[in-house]
Amino acid sequence: MVTPLLPKATAVWLIDNTSLSFGQIADFCGLHSLEVQGIADGEVAVGIVGLDPVANGQLTQEEIDRCQGDPAARLEISKPTGDVPQPRRRGGRYTPVSRRGDRPDAISWLIKFHPELTDAQISKLVGTTKTTINAVRDRSHWNSQNIRPRDPVSLGICTQLELDEAVKKSAHRRTDEDRGKLMEEVAAAVAAEAAAVPLTPYELKKQQVQKEEAYDPRAEAEAVFGKSTAKKKEDDDNRVDRARKLDDLFKSSSDD
Repeated sequence: MVTPLLPKATAVWLIDNTSLSFGQIADFCGLHSLEVQGIADGEVAVGIVGLDPVANGQLTQEEIDRCQGDPAARLEISKPTGDVPQPRRRGGRYTPVSRRGDRPDAISWLIKFHPELTDAQISKLVGTTKTTINAVRDRSHWNSQNIRPRDPVSLGICTQLELDEAVKKSAHRRTDEDRGKLMEEVAAAVAAEAAAVPLTPYELKKQQVQKEEAYDPRAEAEAVFGKSTAKKKEDDDNRVDRARKLDDLFKSSSDD
């Protein structure tokens, strides 16, 4: 339901200048009937000056008279006499001052994970200039050492819908190589993020149990001593056989 501008100020005027019920005023102004009663008792909206809805074209006197004569009737806001054109926004996107320091991080994220986006699209999403985009890409930005890729949606610089729309428009520029590279980078980013999160006691215990189950003392012994016992025995047997053959050879020579 469409409510009037400055609903509490409008409610103050209707209470002071009409005989409408609290329910009628509450429905029209989008307030609770108890809140309207509080305004009438002087407990709510103290000091607010009433706003005449008839003077600003939101109500007509005929509509007020109709509802005053019928307590069950409800006020209907007046329709505008003509469509008011909305001014078209020109220039780049406005970024709040508190978020402007995050723009290089957002640019770096878009360049890394969506290389198919053009500079114009990045400029429109983030609200920056092509000079800044090239500086981040070439790592010639004055703050390059502190720039780290961060999602512009999570930073509040653009909406997910705007990002998805830009990516969809540029999907034809993405190659299979870019897709494979993106998957690797995403996997690496997820792994790095997971490694940065401290493990819970349960996860630490589980990790320790897995290491104990995977422990192989024979493999460790082979790694330390170079050869297993079976292999060593086999080498000793070969050495004995060679020595025996050599003795047999000398004996046969002496007999001759």
